[in-house]
Amino acid sequence: MEAESAEHQRAHNRSSPASFSPASTRCIMIAELRWNIFNLVGPPDTPVTRSIGQLSETGWVSFDFPRTRMTLLALALTCKLFTEPALNILWRHLGGIEPLIRCLPQSLWKQHRGRLEFQRAMTLKDWTIFCKYNHRVRSLLNQCHQQYSRDMKYGAEIWRALSCPPFSLPLLPNLTSLTWTEASDETLQYIQLFVTPKLTMLNISSVHFLVPFTFGPSEQSIFLSIAKSCPSISHFDFDFGRDTDDSTESVGDTLQLWSQLTSVKTGTLPEAAILHLSNLPSLRILKFTLPSILISADTQKLLQRPMFCALQELNISSRNMVFLDAFLKELTIAPKIVSFTIKDGVGSARALPDMISRISNACAYNSLQQVQLIITARPPDLETSIEAASFQPLLAFRNLREFCFVVGCVVRMDDAALLQMAKAWPLLEDLSITGYPHSSHQVTPHAFVLLLRHCPHLVSVAIPVDWSTIDMSAIPRDVPYQGFSHNALSRLAFEGSKIENPISIAAFISAIAPNVSSIQGDDEDYYEDDVFSEHYPSWKMVQDLIPALPIIREQGMRIMLNRSLQGSYSHRGVAQRGGRQ
Repeated sequence: MEAESAEHQRAHNRSSPASFSPASTRCIMIAELRWNIFNLVGPPDTPVTRSIGQLSETGWVSFDFPRTRMTLLALALTCKLFTEPALNILWRHLGGIEPLIRCLPQSLWKQHRGRLEFQRAMTLKDWTIFCKYNHRVRSLLNQCHQQYSRDMKYGAEIWRALSCPPFSLPLLPNLTSLTWTEASDETLQYIQLFVTPKLTMLNISSVHFLVPFTFGPSEQSIFLSIAKSCPSISHFDFDFGRDTDDSTESVGDTLQLWSQLTSVKTGTLPEAAILHLSNLPSLRILKFTLPSILISADTQKLLQRPMFCALQELNISSRNMVFLDAFLKELTIAPKIVSFTIKDGVGSARALPDMISRISNACAYNSLQQVQLIITARPPDLETSIEAASFQPLLAFRNLREFCFVVGCVVRMDDAALLQMAKAWPLLEDLSITGYPHSSHQVTPHAFVLLLRHCPHLVSVAIPVDWSTIDMSAIPRDVPYQGFSHNALSRLAFEGSKIENPISIAAFISAIAPNVSSIQGDDEDYYEDDVFSEHYPSWKMVQDLIPALPIIREQGMRIMLNRSLQGSYSHRGVAQRGGRQ
């Protein structure tokens, strides 16, 4: 580090004016080094996007914030040189405005029944203290209401007082990330106190368990005001629990004022907003709901052109398969992740083969890595079944890593279909095929092992398997499949697979996949019994036995080896005594 700093300093001296003293250069270098060190202690400057299952999520990575704050506070109190950078990082992310209020004189505020309230008007001295910290905040996560309660976290008088500062708004002038959760008609208006031209990430959600959020002219005006005040928004997440025509149009109008969007997650979007997003060269993540009308012929023609050129993740919800089919009909995209949720599952299940063909035609073969198809049915459709041949068009995606299929009817799988998938997707890491009430058990343990042989990277598998051939047999003395072992597999799910002999199943799985740590199956018996009963469901017993069986095998091998060695020594001793005689 010293060598790098010295080299950096020499380079800086060469590029600096002659009047720039070496002492000043050293001070700059020390400040940069000090900032870099403190930066390792605190949370990141902005939330990060990470992979969660099939999809990605933008948020704060896991940090021990209390311990981090204590460390930064100790650094800030160490010496004057440490104070500013340590305070900047300490205040960089706020989980609410409460810390700012608590820094003000205690004569100003009080805590009553879990929420903060002001006892008097704010003075210029109070605002001076507030301004010591407000410019340091880069990210704010504000929860407007107490969870599972109609009470606001802060009294209305606090919001009114903060709305009238002795300086021009916003309250946090350097804010770049704003998350406004549990919002209501009453609290949404106060989001305008925090919007800044520097804002790049904006997440808004309503409090679903209270009175439904009403999207009237006032709310529409707020959204348009936000769009105009924050021209640099790149990440936008809007969730109000249910879509209304007013919210759909307003959000659509708001989105069309932003040209630097990278990630959009929202509800129903009108066609104009969809077309606007499709033309953005920066858009990489898009999650939305299709309108409950067919895409117009004019929009379909426009979608024939190169669209969504940078899109990496596409997540669409639709009332039925027809609307989604119309949207994808002329589309050509190259995402890594696609996720489609169909809410009207009864009719959609029958149209699934055509839908999968449409997906295959719309997505580039070499880019797609994750596919998630969810078709709901309420109540489940017990009369409809889906054949595994429906997945045939997806076999062309040779780079597929994850395939998740959930449907509210029966899925008929067999060994041949599973083997086709295994051969077509050698990079597969996660395979999940779930039907209702349960998929037809035509997949054998042999096909399950062949799946593992062809897909060495598999971490999670959830498929229907008929374990009767193992369940009804004694534990074999020989290791199955000539000692083949799949060490990457850690999670299994066999819903609908009932077993009677968990020891035989556990012995088989532990030999084939020794690192499995989680197994899910039918747990009806578990929930019928008392929670404190000693009875466990069979799959729970399998999960518990798997880590113990390798130890038992090793002990058995040692016992056999010791017996063999003892027999060898005993035989040698007899032979030696016989020779001496």
